[in-house]
Amino acid sequence: MTTPVRAGASAPAAGPRPGTWIEEALCAQTDPEAFHPRVGESSAAAKRVCAVCPVRAACLAYALGQPELAGVWGGLTPLERGQLRRWAR
Repeated sequence: MTTPVRAGASAPAAGPRPGTWIEEALCAQTDPEAFHPRVGESSAAAKRVCAVCPVRAACLAYALGQPELAGVWGGLTPLERGQLRRWAR
């Protein structure tokens, strides 16, 4: 089933579907600001949450397939995910 999009409206954001690993992610239970640090701010708080998250591997796998994602996903920043992608080639 598809969702119709009215002219002038933006399409629904692509992302993990409800009923998948995203519902078990610890980040969904914490301050989302920690996962989107401003330039110069530390990502350490987000990484501490990711370190104990039961779905970290699924989150990272998702993020590696979405190069445009901002913020900390699967315990890695966008720069770190880019480095991992290059290393894995």
